[in-house]
Amino acid sequence: MTDARDSLVATGKSMFERRLTFGSSGNISVKTGDGWLMSPTNVPLGALDPAKLSKLDSSGKHVAGDAPTKESFLHLAMYRERSSAGAVVHLHSTHSVAVSCLDGINPEDVLPPITAYYVMRVGKLPLIPYYAPGDPTLGEAVGKVAAQHSAVLLANHGPVVAGSSLSAAVNAIEELEETARLYLLLHGRPTRYLTPEQVADLRKRFPNP
Repeated sequence: MTDARDSLVATGKSMFERRLTFGSSGNISVKTGDGWLMSPTNVPLGALDPAKLSKLDSSGKHVAGDAPTKESFLHLAMYRERSSAGAVVHLHSTHSVAVSCLDGINPEDVLPPITAYYVMRVGKLPLIPYYAPGDPTLGEAVGKVAAQHSAVLLANHGPVVAGSSLSAAVNAIEELEETARLYLLLHGRPTRYLTPEQVADLRKRFPNP
């Protein structure tokens, strides 16, 4: 448990210092043998205290530590639908949020296959319609697609990504953010994306994350 707490705190600090999240936005959770550890509400990811992390039991009830993020339902929706998930990360990362605000993007698969690593680590990225922050029905919307997708993009809000481990979830959400940045840099320019055949080959070689 100590290792899980330390890893969660170190991860939050790293992402905060690299400006992948700002203020008290963003939240992280990891699965434990008897529930989950989660970043508390209103605490910057760069200032997490391992002793004060929120502890939720296997039913999602807060049992120890500070009060969990008010977006805990996003994490629980992912865990409920993805038994393989060992961690969930939600960020308000700049480029991903910018893409989530664009008009005319494909709600079934927001970002095109720019790189192989995006296809391998993220796969398809559905857009979840806008909900006010803290609205529990947002968790229901995420839950409807979470079984088929390890990553989703919340409209005018940011990405939520599940991974088999904390490092896998972080690698995937960072790949998503970098792909969003590339997409914005290339936007309006003739671009050579991976072909459908290349994407199909990658998905065969590296099954859905």
